[in-house]
Amino acid sequence: MTETSTSATRQGSSYKWLVVGMLWFVCFFNYADRQAIFSVFPLIKEQLHLSDVELGVIGGSFMWMYAIFGPFAGWLCDRLPRKTLVLGGLIFWSVVTAATAVTHNYMQLTICRALGGLGEAFYFPAAMSLISDYHGAATRSRAMSLHQSSVYAGSIAGGAVSGFIGEYYGWRSSFVLFGIAGIILGLLLWGLLREPVRGMSEAAESEGPADEAQSPVAHAHPGGGMMEGFREVLRNRMVRLLIFVFIGANFVAVVFLTWMPTFLYQKFHMSLSMAGLNSTVYLQIASVLGVLSGGWLADVLVRRMTGGRLLTQSLGLLCGVPFLFLTGWTTSVPFLILAMVGFGYFKGLYDANIFAGLYDVVPVERRGVAAGVLNSLGWLGAGFAPVSIALGAAHYGMSACISATAGIYLFIGLLLLWGARRVKAVAA
Repeated sequence: MTETSTSATRQGSSYKWLVVGMLWFVCFFNYADRQAIFSVFPLIKEQLHLSDVELGVIGGSFMWMYAIFGPFAGWLCDRLPRKTLVLGGLIFWSVVTAATAVTHNYMQLTICRALGGLGEAFYFPAAMSLISDYHGAATRSRAMSLHQSSVYAGSIAGGAVSGFIGEYYGWRSSFVLFGIAGIILGLLLWGLLREPVRGMSEAAESEGPADEAQSPVAHAHPGGGMMEGFREVLRNRMVRLLIFVFIGANFVAVVFLTWMPTFLYQKFHMSLSMAGLNSTVYLQIASVLGVLSGGWLADVLVRRMTGGRLLTQSLGLLCGVPFLFLTGWTTSVPFLILAMVGFGYFKGLYDANIFAGLYDVVPVERRGVAAGVLNSLGWLGAGFAPVSIALGAAHYGMSACISATAGIYLFIGLLLLWGARRVKAVAA
């Protein structure tokens, strides 16, 4: 390794983990803001006189806008400073979150949720690309899994805080709280987060010079237009498989994020604050443990086989099947908690490697657009989950609909297990 490369690596050895820490807090608000509304669905339904299907559309509007702009966000991520996209997006969606507090009808609330999805669409492609340039193959899964833990912490905070504040101070107050906090965080991080050279971690691992302080403008961007980038990514059979699996996994996750507070409120007669807390805390804390385990396990397995990250994901999906079924079927609170803990842990094994697994099969210069396409199509499919479950529950009940999601996990888990044996890594 050259002297320049060695110096850059030493300087970045601690900062690369600080980057994960800074992005952890941004992602925390990403999920707290999107989860907050679901805990107060019963209050919104009563005050604005909405049906369950209309509430489902409100939940879906965020995901549909998120999905529409996902590929464009990923394409921009390969061309613009990712720091700007991450922190600009944070400030934008935080303003929209605060503005949600002044909505007074179905249309206004739907528009606010859709604009929130627009702002958040830029986060994951840019943040995952940033982390991948600070962390090479040896630490990438652990770095991304540590970052992923913020998803669960944010979901817990959004659900629990919103439910508590909504019960005692009205449903609008939590949106003001989360919105203002996100704006402050964005301004604080603007001077702390640094843009890395694209491909820096791969250059360091191949003992090539990689100066962290180099301007990102000096690095060549991928050629071709946006549509060419999409076509190149989608021609990859493994990318198509990972997208399909992500759609299924996201559909199941959105069912839980959207309807679990209402499910506990109605079936187990919990208070609004307790339903908001219990719908997130057991599942999400278990997911933190699962995602950290998944990051460690994947980094071990990938040294032995190319598809090690995908194998870890498939194990998480398949082991989660019985717990998913039990969550909807049980009438016992202790068994409900056991089921949510089990599902949450194995969901974490899958989530830890969503982007790390994708980056194993796409070249460095296409990471942004690949993450954007994955995120877009995954959330486009998941956006139908709130409405689908609302319609299904009207005929079969919410319990049966939640249990039925176990079938989705079984199918995509087997599909990913098949793919893990056939994946071939793309040289960076």
